[in-house]
Amino acid sequence: MGKRILLCFMGLFLFGLFCQQLSKEHIDMNQDSQGSFALERRRMVEEQIMTRGVEDTLVLNAMMKVERHLYVPEPYRPYAYNDEPLPIGHDQTISQPYIVAYMTEALRLKGGEKVLEIGTGSGYQAAVLAEIAREVYTIEIVEPLAKQASDILQAEGYDNVFCRCGDGYQGWPEKAPFDAIIVTAAPPRIPEPLVEQLKEGGRMIIPVGTYFQELVLLTKKDGEISKKQLIPVRFVPMTGEIQKK
Repeated sequence: MGKRILLCFMGLFLFGLFCQQLSKEHIDMNQDSQGSFALERRRMVEEQIMTRGVEDTLVLNAMMKVERHLYVPEPYRPYAYNDEPLPIGHDQTISQPYIVAYMTEALRLKGGEKVLEIGTGSGYQAAVLAEIAREVYTIEIVEPLAKQASDILQAEGYDNVFCRCGDGYQGWPEKAPFDAIIVTAAPPRIPEPLVEQLKEGGRMIIPVGTYFQELVLLTKKDGEISKKQLIPVRFVPMTGEIQKK
């Protein structure tokens, strides 16, 4: 009987050591993974973004801080910091990191702004904006994506991001006017409701076109809108009411 108790005790002791070792290995692997992602994120900023002329320190710091892999579906996480858009489901994508940085810099945010985003998608662009702006209001027409992005942003502590599921064509009039507006889906023409919701002195950046698209920067001054074509781009089309007009 005494030997059985001793053997049972030794078995439990060894099992406990085994579980501790597994836990330690899991923690070490998780730390290695996080360290690898941090290194990839730095390379992304230094090699993909800074080398192409993005200089705004606020933007660079935001891109360095926001963990892009958290906004990418699990199978694509090894490619999260590649210089390319990635699928996020529902025929939508997370934008190429450089484009996120380029569009954010074009808004010339200094902190304290209220920003409207049309096309939440994964939530990554909203997180980058939230690192700089005071408040971010973001609209996503695909309900599962809207919920998923909202959950991730809340989990990451972005209390200054307000998500809504709806048609971005109409903007968010009850929260207007906005200091800046960023659109991450391409309409065939610029939605007038968004122009109306842009604050005096505000800036809006939006991809415009169907198959061939141009990134357009709008600035409102003295009630007048000036437009500047920036670079050719390729975004998913804006859906909803804009397609009916």
